[in-house]
Amino acid sequence: MTASTDTATQLPRPRRTRRILILGGGYIGLYTALGLRKRMGRDEVEIAIVDPRSYMTYQPFLPEAAAGSLEPRHVVAPLRRELSGCTLITGSVAEIRHADRRVVVEPVEEGEPYELAYDELVVGLGSVARTLPIPGLAEFAIGFKWVEEATALRNQVLGKMDVAASTWDPELRRRKLTFVFVGGGFAGIEALGEIEDMARAAAKTFDGIRREDMRFVLVEGAGRILPEVGEELGGYAIEQLRARGIEIHLNTFLESCVDGYIKLSTGEEFEADTVVWTAGVKANPVLGNSDLPLDERGRVRALPTLQVADDDGAVEGAWVAGDCAAVPDLTGEHGATTGPTAQHAVRQAKHLARNLARALRDEPLEEYAHKNIGTVASLGLGKGVANVGNVKLRGPVAWFMHRTYHMWAMPTLNRKVRIVLDWTTALFFRRELVALGSLQSPRASFVAAATNTPKKQPSPSAETE
Repeated sequence: MTASTDTATQLPRPRRTRRILILGGGYIGLYTALGLRKRMGRDEVEIAIVDPRSYMTYQPFLPEAAAGSLEPRHVVAPLRRELSGCTLITGSVAEIRHADRRVVVEPVEEGEPYELAYDELVVGLGSVARTLPIPGLAEFAIGFKWVEEATALRNQVLGKMDVAASTWDPELRRRKLTFVFVGGGFAGIEALGEIEDMARAAAKTFDGIRREDMRFVLVEGAGRILPEVGEELGGYAIEQLRARGIEIHLNTFLESCVDGYIKLSTGEEFEADTVVWTAGVKANPVLGNSDLPLDERGRVRALPTLQVADDDGAVEGAWVAGDCAAVPDLTGEHGATTGPTAQHAVRQAKHLARNLARALRDEPLEEYAHKNIGTVASLGLGKGVANVGNVKLRGPVAWFMHRTYHMWAMPTLNRKVRIVLDWTTALFFRRELVALGSLQSPRASFVAAATNTPKKQPSPSAETE
């Protein structure tokens, strides 16, 4: 009896499965979950991802999706399919209480907010559009960060061209064919270049619209565009865009766009039905509703190991990466942080997964250090700029490098193959230039039919009388 009791007391207790909660299903969420699941089994960790969308958007391909060069569904990666062995929770993060190891989640549609408990927290909430209190901006403009916005912009431009081709009012026609882009970074320039390219191709199918009838305007507050590729290539991009008839206003700010009446800081005023806002991003504001240490820009403070950092060092059980993180750039100047690019986000996510697995196994952590290998930007079909290893490239070669790099960086083999097939098909057939504006209000026709009561017709007997 004593021997059996001694044997029982010597048996090790079963190890509790640790719960890892990942906030955000973008680059950080997808690649961190994939890396963790590759290194650790289900009996070691439970992995849950919280995001209001059930897919990851590969944002560098949004301009091509908006221009019809890529199928919009092919620039997103479905999380449920790719994250086998993980739990996807569709909802929005409302509050983070790391001291209690709790996160408050709000359902996307109906239901009361609820709490999720965790052992380890990974914050990958990314960024949102950085807007300014400009009159009319929130009511009239459209962003360019999600695939829904890219699809809506495509429908908007082609739809306005349809209306302009069907009116004899010159003022209305001019307004419909004026397209304003605010912001001269990667997102703004690539969106402008691809959309202008698409609109020029579409104009050939309209009897009443010439390329000269359309007005594309870029508004940029700085004195240059594409600062990431360098001054020389940025200047080349300006020359190429202006040669295509695009107006570029540098050192200029949008002051108002109420009801489409555009006012610039230079005093110029005109009307436009389309305003695209791409003037930068900021860390997800929900971080302000947390007890995590933030920097002056609202980003979570981080160590080079991608652990959340406070004044005393690493915050136990908290990790962060991506656009919402202030990660020290060990390859840059002292005090610099890594930029909000897809290149850093993908590499940080993979590094975070390795470090988190090491931490759970009591192994030493490694610091994140990655020197930017170069930058590429598209200016439209067959046009681009690239700065790779201090080698400056222009035109078709740079555009090809842009496509090649991002195809390689696109997650999942499924999406890589579909994108290549889209490009291959485009070699033999023209891109589809059809506006599907009704996608934004699919019930409009049905509601109109249901609420439009026809006039009562007189009966034959009444007519005889």
